[in-house]
Amino acid sequence: MTSAPLLDVQGLVKDYQALRPLRIKSLALAPGDVVAVSGLDAAAAQTFVHLVTGATLPDSGEIALFGQNTRAITDGEAWLKSLDGVGMVTSRGVVVEMFTVLQNIAMSFTLEVDPIDPEVLPKAAALARDAGLDEATFNVAAGRMLADAHMRIHLARALALGPRLLIAEHPSASLPRETVGAFGADLARLARSRGLALLALTADDDLAKAIGGQRVELVAATGELKPVGFLKKLFS
Repeated sequence: MTSAPLLDVQGLVKDYQALRPLRIKSLALAPGDVVAVSGLDAAAAQTFVHLVTGATLPDSGEIALFGQNTRAITDGEAWLKSLDGVGMVTSRGVVVEMFTVLQNIAMSFTLEVDPIDPEVLPKAAALARDAGLDEATFNVAAGRMLADAHMRIHLARALALGPRLLIAEHPSASLPRETVGAFGADLARLARSRGLALLALTADDDLAKAIGGQRVELVAATGELKPVGFLKKLFS
């Protein structure tokens, strides 16, 4: 029995004041799918994320998130509810530099972070460990941590509320090259171990290789998603 798509994009066209509109002919992710998409620059990736989450609507075409067409979301409460199953890994998220690593992760659950609510503390620590953060850094101010730790904070936060779909938006853009492979492997490991769908929007070949799964490249002029290299057989 085939699982219904968590994300289903069909005939998407969106003008976002670039050289050409964003076009995607067809993209569907089911639970457990791991897909890396190249060919979207930072502006296109951000626009696509806004479309997927219903923050903006397509000019034409349809997007269904967890079976609900984003055009059918009629009010703010329904929109927020539609986002419950999405975890975002992006440097556009805010890391409060004066707060510690654990305080930043605990903010996914509560605003009581000084000190951290005792009921939340074990959850935040478990997420930090899962995301590959060293326990020695847990009580260090985030402002003293390097870019790799910041992205791992974003990863921990993305997993905090039990998403079904994980979207990584150019997650390695700010990472030192020597950390990219390990971050990509951890990202994929956490998605697979939780049975999530993972959609990585990236121009980073090293990251895409570390993530594994299906690799496709967007042909901007047509909206086709072209398999990369030997993975063509997955789409035949």
